[in-house]
Amino acid sequence: MATGTGTVSFQTVRETNLRAVLRTVRELAPCSRAAVAAATGLNKTTVSSLVTDLTARGLVRETGETSQRRVGRPGVLLALDDRSVAAIGLEVNVDYLSVVAVDLLHRELVRRHVPLDARSAGALDCAHRIADILREVTEGPELRERSVLGVSVAVPGLIDAPSGTVKRAPNLGWRDVPLRELLRSRLADSALSEATVLVDNDANLGAMAEYRFGPLAGLPDLVYVTGEVGIGAGVLTGGELLRGAGGFAGEIGHLELAPEGPECSCGRRGCLEAVAGIGAILRAALPDLTADRPLHGREVADLVEVAVDRASAGESTAVAALERAGTWLGRGVATLVNVVNPGAVVLGGYFVPMAPWLLPRCREAARAHSFAEEAGGCRVQPSDLGMSAASRGGAAVMIHGLDAGDLPLPPPLP
Repeated sequence: MATGTGTVSFQTVRETNLRAVLRTVRELAPCSRAAVAAATGLNKTTVSSLVTDLTARGLVRETGETSQRRVGRPGVLLALDDRSVAAIGLEVNVDYLSVVAVDLLHRELVRRHVPLDARSAGALDCAHRIADILREVTEGPELRERSVLGVSVAVPGLIDAPSGTVKRAPNLGWRDVPLRELLRSRLADSALSEATVLVDNDANLGAMAEYRFGPLAGLPDLVYVTGEVGIGAGVLTGGELLRGAGGFAGEIGHLELAPEGPECSCGRRGCLEAVAGIGAILRAALPDLTADRPLHGREVADLVEVAVDRASAGESTAVAALERAGTWLGRGVATLVNVVNPGAVVLGGYFVPMAPWLLPRCREAARAHSFAEEAGGCRVQPSDLGMSAASRGGAAVMIHGLDAGDLPLPPPLP
């Protein structure tokens, strides 16, 4: 009779082998069972059993094509099943929610961008709104027939990822918000009741999106800088996120670069965010429209458009504000170069439409303030993933977690 330990050991070994086969099919598809056996070192009988299991879970399918063997029966080719499961990434930011759902091949199934004044709404109302949008997406025609592996939620702030708690998000006005717990309770009677829910920093997930989908995909030493009311950095070193001892690495927005500068949302003065965050840029570029008042919701996106229009027309106040912010950003990039020496820094969010004015001064300042010549070879360029980078990265993290063993395998389909 098998002991409890033996049973657990067998289950662990089988699950490890299932994931090995899944990763191999992802890498080699379309491929035969024989090719999977050769790549994994598993025998063909075991591979056939594992493929049958993965097929029942909606993860692998036969393509209907066969390999061209010279001897013996042709092998039926395998591929990932892009029809049965999905992963969701969601970002909550000061002025919007962004949702992206992808299939096993990372192909986009759903994308939504919803204006929301998250700061005025407060954490509890935001949790309700996030849960409502997740319900709408999973009940919609694109996902209704799919099993959802999990949801990754991106938030601009310090996140205790293991507990899913937002420790501090000053631009949202949140502190010690148990976001994962709030979402789990609000999704308990939905199709997502058993799905994994993760919470992470928006810049971290933006960096993962650039690493997997951006023009620099695969560059192992890369930094993604959020271009929002707040500024954060997702830092990849050797293809892995740099999280630090407490998981709070990358908060470059709160580097104190101008001690006599304006007050920051964190309570200090002269932080990078206070001199080069989108709120600071808009107040400097559009004094007639902002007048030292809080900026709310959809208004931020509208004002960014006005600032870009004025800069494009050569309006001196707008141009000067953008160029000055570019210089401060370059100082922040130089700090990143001196500490982690990335191969590239990608500017995201609202920095993208402002890039024609930000980038020249940013690159110049990065070279001037970096210890290494020519900023250590670091490129600075705008993202082409738009406002969905963090949500897209969150969805990608869920798919990666399935391959790596960080997420449970889905049960067999009904």
